[in-house]
Amino acid sequence: MLTLDHFAITTTWLEDGVAEVEEALGLHLDAGGQHAHFGTHNRLLGLGDIYMEVIAIDPDAPSPAASRWFDMDNFDGPTRVTNWIVQTSDLAAALAELPDGVGDPVALERGDLRWQMAVPANGKLPCDGAFPAVIAWEGDAHPAKRLPERGCRLTHLEIAHPRIADVTAALADRFADSRVSFVESVQKRLTAEIATPHGTRVLT
Repeated sequence: MLTLDHFAITTTWLEDGVAEVEEALGLHLDAGGQHAHFGTHNRLLGLGDIYMEVIAIDPDAPSPAASRWFDMDNFDGPTRVTNWIVQTSDLAAALAELPDGVGDPVALERGDLRWQMAVPANGKLPCDGAFPAVIAWEGDAHPAKRLPERGCRLTHLEIAHPRIADVTAALADRFADSRVSFVESVQKRLTAEIATPHGTRVLT
């Protein structure tokens, strides 16, 4: 069974994107770190059992040998919610049941956190990233458990895409979360509704 792990907001310059998200939510994000394998860095916000990240290419990091995750090599335009990530306890078994194109396991680390994530060779997840990335954490360490309590919770994550039926068919009997819904749309769009101490805020 797959469970919701976190969602990603991609931006061109991390500090600019963080400032936009902080203004939208009315609170500060917490420190994240660098991902040496992909040359990216992030900031985080705990949402109870899950978290969100604002992620960007790290201009001070060497260019990676492989394509960056979340198709970040081709990112442009405004800061926006681009991807969602589901967790499994057995990455190999999960990938055996999911469609081609979800990717191959890549061993990653940040500080004392260790995990594996399925990343496509070209960085492009199926359905333009409307299909989730799949992650498996090592041990009990998880960012959501370490982040300060900000009184924020994800109330709704909407995944929209012209071929959303392909996503739901592939996830049938493998993923269910009352916070996540799927809709057909003329273009890919992810929308997150977050309950904050200042009321519900919407990130797109």
